[in-house]
Amino acid sequence: MRLQCYCQLVEILTENRDLPNKLLMSDEAHFHLHDTVNKQSFQYWSAANPHELHQRPTCDPKVTVWCAVRSKGVTGPYFFEDEDGKAITVTSQCYTEMINEFLSTNLPPNKGTLWFQQDGAMAHTAVISIASLRRLFPQWVISHFGDVPWPPRSLDLTAPDFFLWGYLKSKVYSTCPTYLHALKENILEEIAKLSEETLQAVMRTFVPRVHLCIEEGGGYLKDIVHKN
Repeated sequence: MRLQCYCQLVEILTENRDLPNKLLMSDEAHFHLHDTVNKQSFQYWSAANPHELHQRPTCDPKVTVWCAVRSKGVTGPYFFEDEDGKAITVTSQCYTEMINEFLSTNLPPNKGTLWFQQDGAMAHTAVISIASLRRLFPQWVISHFGDVPWPPRSLDLTAPDFFLWGYLKSKVYSTCPTYLHALKENILEEIAKLSEETLQAVMRTFVPRVHLCIEEGGGYLKDIVHKN
């Protein structure tokens, strides 16, 4: 599945060499108040002993953050929360509301040339979600049930997963926020600090990552790729 999808992506990249500059790569993650980022299958290296016992509250307060990374900037963050500011489950309904009310109003002027990528989470690929994305990105939705298929469990190619969440984790907890409001403010500030140069370097890695996955027969990348 991965190999077939990536071969198709190479064909598209050959015809659209400027695609990395037109691509929005999106995802969401949970940032817990006590210094953890919860992303399904999220992996990162740590200097700490993984077997060391850390005691945390059973119901650790958290924020659920959505972002879309592109070479010119980050669209977001968008916090999935209720009227009281409490994190909510990302359903197809609230995801579609985010697309219609937040994403659609925060796209750059050249939105007609942009491609949009997302993973295959059920909320992302529901009929109402895909319909809203197709209205914004006609024929340019990279997703399960989209115009271009995106294989499952491909975090090694998605900029929020291989770069943004880990980067934010290294920054937002440095001041040891004790309230969710402070955690959210830190996330907003650190995203705002990201330079266009950094984001361009991140998005330039997309093409070599795709080719490396093909060389691995559709396998997963073992190392982070950064090429200028």
